[in-house]
Amino acid sequence: MEFFLQLLVNGLSLGFLYALSALGFVMIFKSSSVLNLAHGELLAIGAFMFLALSAWANLPIVLAFALTLAGTFALGFVVERLFLRPLIGESLIEVIMLTLGLGIMFKGLLLFIFGGDIHDYPKFLPEGLSLQLGAIQIPSVNVASFIIGIVFVILFGFFFKYSSQGIYMRSVADNQPAALSLGVHVRRVFALSWAIAFIVAAMSGIILGIINGINVHELSAIGLKVFPVVILGGLDSIGGAILGGVIIGLLETFTGGYISTSLREVIPYIVLILILMVRPYGLFGLVEIERV
Repeated sequence: MEFFLQLLVNGLSLGFLYALSALGFVMIFKSSSVLNLAHGELLAIGAFMFLALSAWANLPIVLAFALTLAGTFALGFVVERLFLRPLIGESLIEVIMLTLGLGIMFKGLLLFIFGGDIHDYPKFLPEGLSLQLGAIQIPSVNVASFIIGIVFVILFGFFFKYSSQGIYMRSVADNQPAALSLGVHVRRVFALSWAIAFIVAAMSGIILGIINGINVHELSAIGLKVFPVVILGGLDSIGGAILGGVIIGLLETFTGGYISTSLREVIPYIVLILILMVRPYGLFGLVEIERV
């Protein structure tokens, strides 16, 4: 029973991390219908930016974290303005392939600057943050991922429900032509969605770096796990991304604990195939009906 509870805690922690990462992916898709194939590289950019500021520049951790979020937010605007905006009005496949090219470019630059070795952050999480519930040990990084995940899910909820920009983003996602006719600045919405996606990916990359160390190849590969998460929950559903992340995290952890650690890496993609066969729009995705 204790082993089961330990796996449950680890799975929930990993699931919240996947959910947080998937939020940025869903935001881009909701606002522009673009599948961002560079998502894993966005995780790596945030993780390495925080490494450079905290370990190499020796800045205080809080300042390094704030500068990382500010830097990735600004980088999101730059990427959207330089690469994505010129393709507005072009076919969707061209934009998707552009994100693939961006991912390869970002990965190459990161490998050129930081190499392919594993890097570690300085120890900064207080040991008092860890929890001991009987025989169940919850490391400080798992507690931090829980807290960060919950806080940002709440912040995103308030942002989309009450802020003007959040309402604009929802209107563009629901009906872009109608939003344009009502005076919504659609290009600004696209830019903001990319900027927020960069921030969310940076936070996920930092937490993953604390858990496993920072490596370009591993972070890029973890970005691929966003696809099973968002397909399971529904590509256009933020709530679905959260639930999908938790489900995938639990499936991975229990598979590794009870069946095989090798199968653990495969189970998200098995789920992806099954969902595409049974319910292509996911648990909470909207079914589109086209009349000819």
